[in-house]
Amino acid sequence: MPSNVEIKAKVSDPEEFAKMAVQLSQSEGTIIRQHDTFFNCSRGRLKLRDFMNGSGQLIFYERPDTDGPKLSRYSISPTSDPPGLKVVLSDALGVKGEVRKERRLFLIGQTRVHLDTVEGLGHFMELEVVMRPQQSVDEGQQVAVELMEQLSVSEDHLVTGAYMDLILQGQ
Repeated sequence: MPSNVEIKAKVSDPEEFAKMAVQLSQSEGTIIRQHDTFFNCSRGRLKLRDFMNGSGQLIFYERPDTDGPKLSRYSISPTSDPPGLKVVLSDALGVKGEVRKERRLFLIGQTRVHLDTVEGLGHFMELEVVMRPQQSVDEGQQVAVELMEQLSVSEDHLVTGAYMDLILQGQ
């Protein structure tokens, strides 16, 4: 199963964060609109990501709910019928909740840097260090920590869990 090292943090100044990400990535980033539906499942998280353009992805992932860099294992299957798949999964498993966001994606080395505006929650950043074959978790965590420093992400802004968890907690 593919894996990455992830961190998530609250962003108080999205414009400033974007400036730093543009400088480090040497790009303006790519805007992606996403509507994620989370389904009930016995372990991990299962979500259907609808890109609102007729395409989507069914994503299963497992990661600990801790702040700081953490290993996430995932599997992804593309779909050309997100609404139809949502009906089937909703009927079979039940819906846990939904997250709507606009994501600005920057690529910095082996890391996907997301600047997210999440409906009902505000602004966040995510780092996803895509693990290379034979790369240790410690090496991936070190990449994440160094990038946190370059992007001026302080540890007191780190967030545990998924956006869905924050929404369910009423934050």
